[in-house]
Amino acid sequence: MYEPLLQYIQNYADTPLCESEINFITSIFVPKKFRKRTYFLQEGEVCKYAPFIIKGSMRQYTVDDKGAEHIIRLFIENWWAMDRESFLLQKPSSYFIDAWEETDVLLIARANFDSWTKIPAIAEMARKMDEKHAISLQKRLHDSMYLSAEQRYAQLANTYPEFLNRFPQHIIASYLGITKESLSRIRHRAAGK
Repeated sequence: MYEPLLQYIQNYADTPLCESEINFITSIFVPKKFRKRTYFLQEGEVCKYAPFIIKGSMRQYTVDDKGAEHIIRLFIENWWAMDRESFLLQKPSSYFIDAWEETDVLLIARANFDSWTKIPAIAEMARKMDEKHAISLQKRLHDSMYLSAEQRYAQLANTYPEFLNRFPQHIIASYLGITKESLSRIRHRAAGK
């Protein structure tokens, strides 16, 4: 069960993990299963764990006064699924995170996080992940401000094609900031090209 996490670390770090570091990592991560539509985190709770997804998918979203969900992020295998602000600062979350499919994760508690990041390969991985995350967020913000709905859909289809197969149309539409009817029209036009 730990192999995907260890492989993920090695993909991001040039520094190899030694056996004692591997043993430490496997001792502080706890396997957990989430049934479809069960919460990992609810609005107002503090995110006490960081889950690494082994199998399945999750989504991060808010709910407005009218009960409409607004998707912030989507997560699949080999992704971390957490509210970073709540986890790192230990403050109440503004988001919900739930399992969209049956999902297996490895959880690290906030209490173990600082000692974990002292491992050289983990520190290197964390730095590279933070850089990638910052670039991705900046690009998503730019795209939401300057690209048309059609361009945003094409960008998503090129960057994360697996999202289109894993999540239903209403979730993809919310992630793109459009209605599901608009997404349906965009998909129909894209299929005709």
